[in-house]
Amino acid sequence: MIYNIALLKGDGIGPEIVDSAVKVLGKTAEKFGDKFNFTSYLIGGAAIDETGQPLPKETVEGCLKSDSVLLGAVGGYKWDNLSGDKRPEKALLGIRSALGLYTNLRPAKLYPALRSASPLKDEIVGDGFDIMIVRELTGGIYFGDRGYNDGKFGREAFDTERYSIMEIERIGKAAFEIAMKRNKKLCSIDKANVLETSRLWRKIMHELSEQYPEVEYSDMFVDNAAMQLVRNPRQFDVIVTSNMFGDILSDEASQITGSIGMLASSSLGGVGDNKYSLYEPIHGSAPDIAGKDIANPIATILSAAMMMRYSFDRADMAECIENAVDKVLEKGYRTADICADGEYIKCSEMTERIVELL
Repeated sequence: MIYNIALLKGDGIGPEIVDSAVKVLGKTAEKFGDKFNFTSYLIGGAAIDETGQPLPKETVEGCLKSDSVLLGAVGGYKWDNLSGDKRPEKALLGIRSALGLYTNLRPAKLYPALRSASPLKDEIVGDGFDIMIVRELTGGIYFGDRGYNDGKFGREAFDTERYSIMEIERIGKAAFEIAMKRNKKLCSIDKANVLETSRLWRKIMHELSEQYPEVEYSDMFVDNAAMQLVRNPRQFDVIVTSNMFGDILSDEASQITGSIGMLASSSLGGVGDNKYSLYEPIHGSAPDIAGKDIANPIATILSAAMMMRYSFDRADMAECIENAVDKVLEKGYRTADICADGEYIKCSEMTERIVELL
């Protein structure tokens, strides 16, 4: 098979970590007899410097023509003084909107070899955990009506939470399909004891659960879920939740793994029949270490593995990459951000070690 991938390297360490993922994908394709065609496009600060816009038209058109998109990171001190609509980060919302991406996947995995990096006690994390958070990305309070008016106590601000049946159904189906590819266990997070949108959310999720009898389904209030993530994260496999709750819980989950340099993410237009998809590490552009060859490429490499699994239905290639990452950590190789004893290897060497173990 031939896959056409758009590369949005972006700013800071973005070019370094995307180049690392490209090397890993190239070796993986060679191993399986496939081929990747990579085309780079400008985004973020790099695009501003070149074109005056954070998201050029050519970039959007290129991504729309590709089979999938791999993003590095955007932003940096250089562009901090620009107005909000001209900042590099504006490109992220723009490309997600242009591609119609409403499903955000945020895995939170604690590798046994990195157990000591977690802030949680050993008896809590055990041999590690592997959680997939499915966040609705284009609805809810972040996209509802907002503004100011005069209220009972004077001037007040408001933000409105709205969810349609269609929006809940499509994110719910995506979550159930992902659960079917994992351990067939799904927990839906809401606040149905207080919020009307959550009551509708829970009703639709229960209806969808009847279509997936193989999946062990449960509900949980968001406040309890926040506690359970630090009390017993191993109880979760797949979590599905709204935009705001997902924003908060996915950040909490990332912190209990010990390092954001290890965590991938994806934004999809759906699962199974989706046309557009974008994959990226959850960390930022880290301009302070850009060009020093000390960034951790693993999150971007694992984002590429997610692309193989969720966009191309190539679990074989995804597992090959993921197993290589497991092996390199078991052998004790560490980049600076996950190194406890001061002995670390550079970004380029970590990449080569992973390539060798594919």
